Amino acid sequence: MKIDAHQHFWTYDPETFSWLTDDMAIIRRSFQPQDLKPILDYHEFDGCVFVQVNQTEQETLYFHEVALQNPFIKGVVGWTDLFSERLEENLQHYAGMEKVKGFRHIVQGEPVGFMRNPLFVDGVRKLAEYNFTYDILVYPHQLKDAVFIARSCPDTRFVLDHLAKPQIKEGKVTQWANYIKELAVHLNVSCKVSGLVTEADYRHWKKEDFYIYLDMVLNAFGTDRLLYGSDWPVCLAAATYEEQLDIVESYFSELSAHEKAGIFGKNAVRVYGLK
Repeated sequence: MKIDAHQHFWTYDPETFSWLTDDMAIIRRSFQPQDLKPILDYHEFDGCVFVQVNQTEQETLYFHEVALQNPFIKGVVGWTDLFSERLEENLQHYAGMEKVKGFRHIVQGEPVGFMRNPLFVDGVRKLAEYNFTYDILVYPHQLKDAVFIARSCPDTRFVLDHLAKPQIKEGKVTQWANYIKELAVHLNVSCKVSGLVTEADYRHWKKEDFYIYLDMVLNAFGTDRLLYGSDWPVCLAAATYEEQLDIVESYFSELSAHEKAGIFGKNAVRVYGLK
């Protein structure tokens, strides 16, 4: 299967989506499955992974229903309260939902050290008991904590979103790269090649701007632990779907057909348990 391993749908309202800044005004509207399906079909993708937007249990339940109604949505990465006294009960409930594959917390909005909280660590460990993944959404300055959580939860499958959002616009590499290498040592961690264009200069990026960062994750994680994701529709703030896809396809063009098939689908199928 060819899979876009990271995308979103939402019904826009200004209060909930206040994080959409003025330079992202183009995506201040609703995006639904019928908007993405023709794009995936055109690029011969078999399906996608639908990732959480807001941090509510209600959203996760709703996203699962949307996935059931749209067979091309192969999996949902939702949100659940990992600090909750009812976590075990909630995970048992989600385990009965065929398309809920894992969970994510917007740690990029939390202080450094958030993932070191013993209750959070225990919650992430518990995900493994139900075969759920955990998506790590952090900024580079939080990567040390990402290494901590990966080391502390060896049985949990982790997916690092958006390469941990390196500072592409500023051209900063070294500190981010050092932690990426350290994180990749943990074989329970994979990395999504996603969210690149929105970390660059929205209006003046060129493909080559991203290659040093792609070099680093390719060398660190190898072709078996990289997953392509568009981050649609967020990517539209800086590029069309075609443009962001071309960055990744161009970079990986010299790989073998087997390696490309892994990055563009098979790895996502394995990591998330997609069907």
